[in-house]
Amino acid sequence: MGYIQRALKSGEREVCIFCQKYRESDDRRNLVLVRGRRAFVIMNAFPYNSGHLMVAPVRHVGDLTALRRDELYELSELTRLCVELLNKAYKPSGYNIGMNLGRAAGAGIEDHLHVHVVPRWVGDTNFMPVIGGTKVLPELLEASYDRIYSVLPEEIKRNLRIPERRE
Repeated sequence: MGYIQRALKSGEREVCIFCQKYRESDDRRNLVLVRGRRAFVIMNAFPYNSGHLMVAPVRHVGDLTALRRDELYELSELTRLCVELLNKAYKPSGYNIGMNLGRAAGAGIEDHLHVHVVPRWVGDTNFMPVIGGTKVLPELLEASYDRIYSVLPEEIKRNLRIPERRE
């Protein structure tokens, strides 16, 4: 049981990455794509596939049963929007959509729940994760951000915090 207790302690975070990224002012750098009133969309910095998005409530909450109805509704609506955006930007063959609630279920960040939206294509997995212990992505995160950003409706773009680029 000692290794379980050490794992629990080592998993503690002082700063919640979702709360931190939402509070900051450079959404492109932080990979934030959509800012809702009660939930937001952020790209996964360690994606399973290009276009791997996450939808999280703005409020710091790790328990699904603690979500208010308005938060749950917006979480669901933004998840649907992610599928629409990814359909336009990537045209995947399918999706894995879900949550890992609790460390035992595989939650890397268990104290701030989030929905994973992972686009999938037939044959998109290969031997690299098994043999090489690594993943191969055909696109840089910044390129993925720009690709999805390009299909965002204008009213969503207006809510983002993106400083002007200086060449």
